[in-house]
Amino acid sequence: MQELIRNGIVVDDTFAEAFGMRATAIIITAPTLKWARQAAITMTGFATSVIGCGCEAAIDIDIPASKTPDGRPGCRVMIFAMSTDELQKQLKTRLGQCVLTSPGSACFAGLEGSASLDLGSSLRYFGDGWQISKKFGGRHYWRVPVMDGEFLCEAKTGLTKEAVGGGNLLLLAADAEKALAAAERAVAAIGKVPGAIMPFPGGIVRSGSKVGGKYKGMMASTNDAYAPTLRGVVKSALGPDINAVLEIVIDGENDDAVAAAMRAGLKAVIDFGPKRGALRISAGNYGGKLGKFHYHLKDLLP
Repeated sequence: MQELIRNGIVVDDTFAEAFGMRATAIIITAPTLKWARQAAITMTGFATSVIGCGCEAAIDIDIPASKTPDGRPGCRVMIFAMSTDELQKQLKTRLGQCVLTSPGSACFAGLEGSASLDLGSSLRYFGDGWQISKKFGGRHYWRVPVMDGEFLCEAKTGLTKEAVGGGNLLLLAADAEKALAAAERAVAAIGKVPGAIMPFPGGIVRSGSKVGGKYKGMMASTNDAYAPTLRGVVKSALGPDINAVLEIVIDGENDDAVAAAMRAGLKAVIDFGPKRGALRISAGNYGGKLGKFHYHLKDLLP
């Protein structure tokens, strides 16, 4: 594998392999940003990977009150799944259990897509016959009575079939502290890219995986080539100077969003430098055989 050098950091001449997904977005508002984010954080819990969670979700951006449908602070949440049916299921369940229940919340469409998914149209039945349909400005809403007033929810939101999941960066460092410092810089930079999310805890993955494993029924297992403690007993991808690896996984509403997010993450890690952060940057792929989206690091370098 060829290598490139940027600011003293080795960048592997490789690519991240990503997959087509289905995605949607909603806007959650509340009396304060604290409560809008609380509903969003609760809704996106246990949504790191479709392998075990059914969907991948996270907050995309915070939205000031001046730019939300109801003039209150809010945030945009994105949800990704492998099928439209699973995406609708996850959206309905999470909206009903986590946003409907959150004090002062309201919910609006956050995406214009080629198709639509139910929001208030599926939750209105919670109103037990007291729900009210409202059409305003060419949009359809449901008003559902709850104990602190009403839950206002737009009837539907958009669905895109152009979403991409699985863009990634592997950050290799001398120790765990430096790997985390580099990863945090990358997460902060990627977080400013609209239309892209990082579904894992704080945007960072310590347990990178490979497809399958030696135990029956395992869809994924530890990525032993990048596990420092296994160096010497497996075919390792790590040199003697690497003792910690962290991964950042990126989902985007389209191909361009993932590329922009990876570009921002790369720049942040490179600018941070090797003394405090990563010594090397790589990416995970399956030889190009599984995902149709290939993000070559050399094409994304600053």
